[in-house]
Amino acid sequence: MAKRVEAKASLPSPRKSPRPPKRAPKRAAERIRESARDLFYRQGIRAVGVDEIVSHAGVTKPSLYRSFPSKDELAADYLRHMGEDGLARFDATLAANPSDPRGQLRVWLVQLQAKSAKRDYRGCGTTNAAVEYPDRKHPARKVASDIKGRFRARLTALAARMGARKPDRLGDALLLLFEGVYASGQLFGAGGPARVVIEAADALIDHHLKR
Repeated sequence: MAKRVEAKASLPSPRKSPRPPKRAPKRAAERIRESARDLFYRQGIRAVGVDEIVSHAGVTKPSLYRSFPSKDELAADYLRHMGEDGLARFDATLAANPSDPRGQLRVWLVQLQAKSAKRDYRGCGTTNAAVEYPDRKHPARKVASDIKGRFRARLTALAARMGARKPDRLGDALLLLFEGVYASGQLFGAGGPARVVIEAADALIDHHLKR
């Protein structure tokens, strides 16, 4: 008599969780740009050589020169990207509450004050580059001048929105104040003159808003 064979119900195989997509490796130019930004900001542009940059980025010298014709052009690229990022952050801070320009400037100043108190603070990379490169025809100096000019224009426009009698004068006064933070933060760190930047900015604004 034939034995009856019972078919066992096959259990569904456990569903495998999808693997996260692999990130594409960073292109050589991107790695060079990131390394240059880190090294240039911490050590100064002139103090960093091409050999150190390619070693830090893990690329070859020919890779660097395929992306950037010279170290001077790499320095200009570093300043351009850093400057655009800084302007974008400033714009985003003010845009968060356009009806209160003075309040949003205070938000930005609180962030600046906190940054200037850090041990690794090196001030404004754009200002530092202008000091390193006095030749106004140098690519890095040209970019630094452009970024600073655009920031100056933003401060003048901000002063006008706050109702200043002479927006250009208030804008320039604020720019002088900020440049003081960039320099003194490197020298004194926490507890330095930058601790009074908000108070100083309020005094400047109050003076220029009086009628």
